Amino acid sequence: MQHAGEPSFRESVDLMFNRAVAHMDLSPGLEQKIRVCNSTYTVRFGVRLRGKIETFTGYRSVHSEHMEPVKGGIRYALSVNQDEVEALAALMTYKCALVETPFGGSKGGLRIDPRAWEPHELEQITRRFAYELIKRDLIHPAQNVPAPDMGTGEREMAWIADQYARMNTTDINAKACVTGKPPHAGGIQGRVEATGRGIQYALREFFRHPEDVAKARLSGDLEGKRVIVQGLGNVGYHAAKFLSEEDGARVIAIIERDGALVEEAGLDVEAVRQHLSASQGSLQGFAGGTYVADGAAVLERDCDILIPAALEGVIHKGNAAGIRAPLIVEAANGPVTFGGDEILRQKGCVIIPDMYANAGGVTVSYFEWVKNLSHIRFGRMQRRQEEARHDLLVDELERLSADQGLGWTLSPGFKEKYLRGAGELELVRSGLDDTMRGAYQAMREIWHGRPDVEDLRVAAYIVSIGRVALTYQSKGL
Repeated sequence: MQHAGEPSFRESVDLMFNRAVAHMDLSPGLEQKIRVCNSTYTVRFGVRLRGKIETFTGYRSVHSEHMEPVKGGIRYALSVNQDEVEALAALMTYKCALVETPFGGSKGGLRIDPRAWEPHELEQITRRFAYELIKRDLIHPAQNVPAPDMGTGEREMAWIADQYARMNTTDINAKACVTGKPPHAGGIQGRVEATGRGIQYALREFFRHPEDVAKARLSGDLEGKRVIVQGLGNVGYHAAKFLSEEDGARVIAIIERDGALVEEAGLDVEAVRQHLSASQGSLQGFAGGTYVADGAAVLERDCDILIPAALEGVIHKGNAAGIRAPLIVEAANGPVTFGGDEILRQKGCVIIPDMYANAGGVTVSYFEWVKNLSHIRFGRMQRRQEEARHDLLVDELERLSADQGLGWTLSPGFKEKYLRGAGELELVRSGLDDTMRGAYQAMREIWHGRPDVEDLRVAAYIVSIGRVALTYQSKGL
């Protein structure tokens, strides 16, 4: 979505890149090599549906192959175009570098409204699109690994993985050709929630630093913070659910396509989600909040944290001045335009940038890819050994207490929690938490350590571009 007088999404990414490299000492040639998109493949294919041939247009863009495979989702939307896919591929390069996953950046898209087709028709379309990409190695465990994005999910990834396996019958790593699969089809526990969980971990890490919290004119922790979420898709739903149920935040407004719900005491996120499912995506008629037809106006409502979790460009020159949230977390890709970013920074708003905030998805995709290549579930080898070792320690403490008459007793529930070894889901969450903490620390070091860097977005770009540059230099460029 492009607004009058503003650069396109792709141009915004380039302009933000320019802001960062102005603070770096890169040769012009290396700077240009990192900036440009390596290649974009456009495919137009036909599928016989409902008695006639329908033609669809799809894209797969590879931004950087400084590391391989390249990684990036496939989105299904009528708005998909080459510029958008190339901008998203660039963001994937920087995102992967920031969270230190060993991938280059890629992105794909199919110009389609997935709601306009029955599941069996969507499967035909997806398999044909996958076929066109697979035969050109644009889906491959060692070269290009897609994942879900807007309009796609576990179901589509399972179809793509099966299509790859049919075309590569002797590839024992076939399941690693795509991530975001259902757990029963080679996926990993915690992948569906991963991006939303990453938003939660990003905010927790931000609130661990009182100095950073003060920059956003806030104090304390997440408890009681008023949150507005724009977009209750997979990412927005999980972020809102975890923040409200586990961290004590109050989700005071949820914005969707047909308007918004507002409730100062806090909305029941799970109930809103169920209402959306039952009403074909409409917020109207929900009893637990006040319906507001003008959802865009609710973006400007007073709150502590604003989480845009839908499309790019929802905060722009036209409405940025009215945004009252002191802290914005970019759960979507590019929800704040370049012009909007300028206005918000001048107002003193702190923005946790998209390339960091929504990196939970690619982080857990990395874990799934590693799982598929290793052909073993995380925790399978060590879980019971951990439990046995912990059991020895607890038994010894209880024995000493009894022998010495010390009268020690373990806290209720402690023994059960301590003795339980980490399974796949616990290990995935642990790895994601560690990744989000490490990436924030890298950004924070630049943000606080360099007086010429005023915001987290530039800090994130500096960290990412620096890492990509080092990789290219090690290759002799």
